[in-house]
Amino acid sequence: MKLLILGATGPTGRHVVESALRAGDQVTALVRNPAALGELAERLTMVTGDATSRRDVGAAMAGQDAVVAALGRGNSVVADDLFTRSSAAVIAAAEETGLSRLVWLSSFGVGHTLAWSSPAQKLIYRTLLRSIYANKETADESVRASGLDWTLVYPTRLTHGPARGTYRAEDRLPMKGNPTISRADVAAFMHQAARSGDWIHRTAVISD
Repeated sequence: MKLLILGATGPTGRHVVESALRAGDQVTALVRNPAALGELAERLTMVTGDATSRRDVGAAMAGQDAVVAALGRGNSVVADDLFTRSSAAVIAAAEETGLSRLVWLSSFGVGHTLAWSSPAQKLIYRTLLRSIYANKETADESVRASGLDWTLVYPTRLTHGPARGTYRAEDRLPMKGNPTISRADVAAFMHQAARSGDWIHRTAVISD
């Protein structure tokens, strides 16, 4: 598979890169700083650019079979319109290049999934993460309204632990407290979803 990864230098995106390379995929990464991938850069195609630029995304997307977007704001709690701008760029570029498959990383508690969250989760989502989640909700709705074969991935609180492979992924999951999932497991799921049609036009809630 020819796979374009957005957010490849981030903590989740790096795991997606590693998973795709292990599977033998031809990986392209659109990054602002190629040096941030270190030794991995030698094993994939690097395109320097901005994931919020339709032109940059389109240049990297040409000839690809699927896109996995694992974009994030790091430790910032301010969205700075990253998700709305990048979703607009991806959708426009996909229309121009003819690509249809997109796996898009969101967060549990965004949009309609807020109603399914526990009281502890709701408190965090409505306060600390309010800016990020509002921007993600708008971006997610744009992805759903596009003509793409999308999958939206909604993980619970992300950790830096190792992949366990025992996570749960469903259209809806019951929640108690403040559950977690490792970024490595989320990345493995996203890569698997990109290679399969099982999750097309579905929202995957994922947690340990």
